[in-house]
Amino acid sequence: MYDPKGNGKDKDVQAVQFVEIEPPSHLRGVVHRYLELKTDGVLAQDYRFHALPDACSYIVFDQLDARITGVSKLRAASEEFNLGRQFHFVNIRFLPGVWQDSREEVAYGMLDQPYKGDLPLVAINRDLATLDFADMVPLLDSLVDRLLQAGLVAPNEVTELIFQHLDDIHTVADMAEIVALSPRQLQRTLKRTTGFAPHDFLKVLRLQMALNGNDTWSYADQSHFIHSFRKATGYTPGKYARKFDV
Repeated sequence: MYDPKGNGKDKDVQAVQFVEIEPPSHLRGVVHRYLELKTDGVLAQDYRFHALPDACSYIVFDQLDARITGVSKLRAASEEFNLGRQFHFVNIRFLPGVWQDSREEVAYGMLDQPYKGDLPLVAINRDLATLDFADMVPLLDSLVDRLLQAGLVAPNEVTELIFQHLDDIHTVADMAEIVALSPRQLQRTLKRTTGFAPHDFLKVLRLQMALNGNDTWSYADQSHFIHSFRKATGYTPGKYARKFDV
């Protein structure tokens, strides 16, 4: 199953916590993890967070400013965010393709503006700020349940099939055959539900599989893998492993 590694935590900065909690079983078709990223006190210098492409959608809650929240996605190449010297974020990481609401504005990258949408995210953010991360989970579960009931998130049969057959997918044609769609239908479906064209979606899946230890599973050779990894992340695999925990 698809297990994205979205965190690039700098090994040299010890005073930053990154914690993941699995959702309950009934939500695992739409939610990958609940995440918390925060500092222990104030850092000596600005912290740069390396976000890897993962094809997921996120609801982000800035715990230091309840007004800053919303829905976000990442692009097909990694992004580096300057989070400053003190921060505290809680995120819901949704699986690719499950976010359904085209009416909700989705930001790409870091959220730093007050939320202006229709969801009760600001009120929920205020409630979360009174709790420890483990105690936030029931509130996050309740929010996802409400989104499911409203049809704003839903399991995606196409991406589920792709994840179930990752080891058999080496090309976009393989992907189209597995989900029983023509290449044109696959293009429209993935672009609408994930924001990625099939080629970029496959590139993200390959990168994530590499981070799970299958470093050349679908590359023609080692040099091709290194080139593709560096193009997506800005680092060779060796330099990335020395600098970041994933």
